[in-house]
Amino acid sequence: MPELPEVEVVRRGLEPAVAGAQVTATTVHDDRALTRHPGTAAQFEQSLTGRRIDAAVRRGKFLWFPLSADGQSARALVGHLGMSGQMLLREPGAPLVRHERVRLDIQHPAHGELVVVFADQRTFGSLAIDALVPTEDAAPGGYGASAPFVPAQVAHIARDPLDPAFDDRVFARAVQRRDSAIKRVLLDQSLVSGIGNIYADEALWAARIHPETTGRALPTRAVNRLLGAVRAVLGKALVEGGTSFDAQYVNVNGQAGYFAHSLSAYGRTGQPCPRCGRPIVRVAFTNRSSHYCPRCQRRR
Repeated sequence: MPELPEVEVVRRGLEPAVAGAQVTATTVHDDRALTRHPGTAAQFEQSLTGRRIDAAVRRGKFLWFPLSADGQSARALVGHLGMSGQMLLREPGAPLVRHERVRLDIQHPAHGELVVVFADQRTFGSLAIDALVPTEDAAPGGYGASAPFVPAQVAHIARDPLDPAFDDRVFARAVQRRDSAIKRVLLDQSLVSGIGNIYADEALWAARIHPETTGRALPTRAVNRLLGAVRAVLGKALVEGGTSFDAQYVNVNGQAGYFAHSLSAYGRTGQPCPRCGRPIVRVAFTNRSSHYCPRCQRRR
């Protein structure tokens, strides 16, 4: 599933093209892409067409685009990429792309006519029009936002470590109250969002913390070290366009990221640890796997 870096790469690619643009036409090719939308495909098309997109915002793995009509923004187009979703920019009149589900024709005051395509091979991704509600902390809704609003569907999702409003001390206290393994804590989107299996493994390796260490067992210094590692890993992945193993996770131009070449632990079972040379091990973790170095990440 795309994690924070992959979704942020998409947001950054879309922002200059869609912010300030008007939706001139909406075409739903497959209503399976509207599983989170409360109405019909026809209502979705009607509600979106004619609206102005004010911004491109992200919190964790969710994207949203506040919509204006008559100078007021009370709703947003919300997107989640699921397992294989893509949001692509195309020229006007471009032919359908493979697995295209929804198409938006837009008119931008500076860039002219453009097309935004939502494509999704496995159909786990979704688009929806949702009401905007005030944030609990009165801070901007997410990365790229200036207004303190968030879609109702995203309100339960915690802020992510790259969000300027993320509170490090609140996070540390929450971690130290948990008896769960620290990797499970990192994947809890109600505590900290945007981190999935890949970046959890990479951050824990960088911080030298065993994935089964309980949150309660970590002193504040270790939690802060882990949070710094999370931010460093996410930042490096952003620079390299995210992680893509099968060219499904791509930017708005269809280009895959190359952070997979920089991985230190995830997916490197049996290969030497870049730090100490001991083979990386893989263990079962729920319906996924954890990768770590048994020497550098000893369970204490």
